[in-house]
Amino acid sequence: MKIGVFALQGAFIEHERALLSLGEEVKEIRLLSDFTNDLDGIVLPGGESTVQGKLLKEEGLFEPVKKAIEGGLPVFGTCAGLILLAKKLTNDPNVYFGTLNATVKRNAYGRQLGSFSASLNVKPLGFYPAVFIRAPYIESIGKGVEILAEHEGKIVAARQANMLATAFHPELTDDLRMHAYFLDMVREAK
Repeated sequence: MKIGVFALQGAFIEHERALLSLGEEVKEIRLLSDFTNDLDGIVLPGGESTVQGKLLKEEGLFEPVKKAIEGGLPVFGTCAGLILLAKKLTNDPNVYFGTLNATVKRNAYGRQLGSFSASLNVKPLGFYPAVFIRAPYIESIGKGVEILAEHEGKIVAARQANMLATAFHPELTDDLRMHAYFLDMVREAK
């Protein structure tokens, strides 16, 4: 399978390494010409959501990517990727793709100094080492969204149809199970 990893800004190289370790082909997406019809799934990495949203629009990627997600292309959004997918942000007037039926709070755990790790019970995987960096969390979900993990009563991983979203950074651990779970979603979609 070929997975497109958005390489506009943020932690994209770590996602690429994880996917390559699982035997998948990876394509970096920086320009509209990189976003081709042969992609089986895409990854929206962590980073700075405002910058990523701006670059997606400047490069002409925003509408085609939104349309592809709405059309069923599997997508894995981590941290900033979760923010890009959210239908509503409580502490930001922006809405980006708005495809995930959830309300998200940006930088919910505070600044960079508020970064931490925690062992979470992730529904399909069991206990998982989660790394949170200036992380958001999901304040509420709507119809069709399945909660996959919570941390101290806050939703930090969810799935809706073809969308997988985490507030944490699975690419920053040696545990490849979240990426493998996403690849299973991609296989199901094929």
